Amino acid sequence: MHSIKKIYKQGKGPSSSHTMGPERAARSFLAAHPEADAFRVILYGSLSKTGVGHGTDQVLRETFAPRPADIQFSD
Repeated sequence: MHSIKKIYKQGKGPSSSHTMGPERAARSFLAAHPEADAFRVILYGSLSKTGVGHGTDQVLRETFAPRPADIQFSD
């Protein structure tokens, strides 16, 4: 029998759903564009409305580091 930690993944921040997907997308962009000097991210929907409180912006900055990441929150 597997432990619950092996079945469910836990992300960073208070809301894993607002950090795991964006982190995975950021890693994909990094892999596709290793030559990039910086990244601009525009968050929409619930990621935009709760992004700061749920740590979405922080996990994106950490993932893109040491490259700068401009995080924008759409209305």
